[in-house]
Amino acid sequence: MKAGFTAVLVLLCVSLAACTRYGVVEQRPVTSEFDAYRLDTGDQLRVTVFGQADLSGDFTVDGNGAISMPLLPPIVARGLTTEEFEGVVAAELGRRLLRNPNVSAQVMQFRPFFILGEVQNAGQYPYVNGMTVQSAAAIAGGYTYRANENRIRITRNLGDRIVEINVDSKALVMPGDTILVRERYF
Repeated sequence: MKAGFTAVLVLLCVSLAACTRYGVVEQRPVTSEFDAYRLDTGDQLRVTVFGQADLSGDFTVDGNGAISMPLLPPIVARGLTTEEFEGVVAAELGRRLLRNPNVSAQVMQFRPFFILGEVQNAGQYPYVNGMTVQSAAAIAGGYTYRANENRIRITRNLGDRIVEINVDSKALVMPGDTILVRERYF
């Protein structure tokens, strides 16, 4: 009986060890406190005013954080979510031109991210949805031999403030982020 129990226990330990080697290594939630995407300079939006093809189109958020649409004054988009922006456009159209306008906005192209420091090709790159620091480094040609993959700083504009966050290589990157991969000393 004791030998059978020991054999089962050894088999269980071996199978658990195999799971950790080939199974799920780590699980992280995809969401964070910065989830609500905020529009900013460089974002390209497709705005659709239903039933009004002349008012619909693709627009880019300019350096002042606004979008210029036909027959409307510039509409501030910086710091707004797409849903908030839709409400502002609908309110402006309702006040000036249309009765009960129905507006839809979606981001067609996100603003780029920047990566500096210990990567092969530092610079500006197009953002890919769901990107991590590790995939951003891969886009930039990979880490240099001196890169410290555990000492990375992201600078992020949150509309009314700019924050610097110390992260590891598995952290999510947002459009407009500046990633600094620091150097290791040994």
